[in-house]
Amino acid sequence: MLVSSEPLVSQGRPSGGRKISKEAINELPLARWQGAVQLITTAEEVEQATQALQGCTILGFDTETRPAFKKGQKFKPSLLQLASAETVYLFQLQTTGLPESIRATLEKRSIVKAGVAPDFDLLNLQSIAPFSPAGFVDLARMARLRNIRNQGLRGLAALVCGVRISKTARTSNWSKPELTPQQIHYAATDAWISRELYLQLLELPAATKGQ
Repeated sequence: MLVSSEPLVSQGRPSGGRKISKEAINELPLARWQGAVQLITTAEEVEQATQALQGCTILGFDTETRPAFKKGQKFKPSLLQLASAETVYLFQLQTTGLPESIRATLEKRSIVKAGVAPDFDLLNLQSIAPFSPAGFVDLARMARLRNIRNQGLRGLAALVCGVRISKTARTSNWSKPELTPQQIHYAATDAWISRELYLQLLELPAATKGQ
């Protein structure tokens, strides 16, 4: 399902410093992915999406899980987001599962999958089906190596890309059969900004010892 069109161009990064406050973040322009979004719910859509992803070299990566509000309550991931340069693919895992074609993408070493602390997301995905992840890059680790103290996705987006991303849909119910437009924009933006951050962080030199 095509949700929107026209990719958003990054607004540029703020000047100076390796840390940014919440107050400063709130002064930045709000940004969200405005390009193509494919919501994947069927086996046929999975095959079409994964075929397109096989030709990519860099993907933004994220997952969304229904929040647990009771002690001991835990849910499996509901959504897998993979962002290419042109399209963000949202796999609704409750209907697609984690078939071989998706696992093959997650196991392909030649495709960089960039996200914040991806190990936690990967562990949760492996509760759906076993696979051996490869090609994953932790944006928080890239930031630490560059003496950047903001290591969450929102702080990194502000400091590195100069934009503010919304986190208002984070604790919404991701297990619903039909996602709201707000959830779709939120999920797509998180994957898109992860890819952008990887590209931007590559351009920043790693800090030397003693800095």
